[in-house]
Amino acid sequence: MFNVGDKIVYPMHGAGIIDSIEEKDILGEKQSYYILKMPGEVKVMIPTAKAETVGVRNIIDKSSADKVIGILEKDETEMDKNWNKRYRDNMDKMKSGDIYEVADVVRNLSFKQKEKGLSTGEKKMLNNAKQILVSELVLAEHASQEEVEQLVDNKINTSFMMFRAEEIQPESVVNKFIPFDGTGTND
Repeated sequence: MFNVGDKIVYPMHGAGIIDSIEEKDILGEKQSYYILKMPGEVKVMIPTAKAETVGVRNIIDKSSADKVIGILEKDETEMDKNWNKRYRDNMDKMKSGDIYEVADVVRNLSFKQKEKGLSTGEKKMLNNAKQILVSELVLAEHASQEEVEQLVDNKINTSFMMFRAEEIQPESVVNKFIPFDGTGTND
């Protein structure tokens, strides 16, 4: 049971704060609902009786937030080469509601986007996963959305440069030109 003011996570939607608990009559059935205030002034109703069944949980603490940031600093985990299987695997990670799995999806898809781009479906998944990740870190870190987005981007860019940059750097420009030795003329 959660209370008004609790910071919770609703898998596939992100983190928010319980604004109120209201009884609603929907299709002739009275039920209690958590009214969850999400980022962007969006409100979501979650039946209190089914909250834990659908994966609602408290947000992570500061220590766990540091571990999540640590995931962004690591090398990507192996993903299936088949885009369809990779998409399903990543979707399962996101549906789990596990913030560590969501961070893994964000890092892996961000790396893939930098290396060779993403399909439209994977771009949408990356944006959704990033929104879920950022929304929880904003509440856990007591920071602004802009600060957390910048932190996430910086960690991913740094780890990408550390683990991947040497693999994709083009040959030195100097190697592409014949050195001038001063012996030739243009006459």
